[in-house]
Amino acid sequence: MAEREYSRYQQKVIRRFYENRDQIDDQKLSELVTSLFLASDRQKPTLWKRVQDILTRMDLPESRIQHVMDSQDPAVLAKVVEELQNGRLRRGSGRKKTTD
Repeated sequence: MAEREYSRYQQKVIRRFYENRDQIDDQKLSELVTSLFLASDRQKPTLWKRVQDILTRMDLPESRIQHVMDSQDPAVLAKVVEELQNGRLRRGSGRKKTTD
């Protein structure tokens, strides 16, 4: 695939997006809680897939992600969002520690 050349403006937009990715993910996860409470049964699988993608990108512990996905309960997800906002649950806490 050919390298794409972006204008300076486009480069700034892309850079700002990735600099603010954490806040964007937090906001989207909060919005998904509301959407899941209001969603029809037909919409829920797509929304839960988005939740899983965001939680994985946040690098939360796998056991925590699995618990949320197994329960498929918006209240459980809301609790995770609350813990993220309060700082009791941190991004990257699912990383494996490497020893050299």
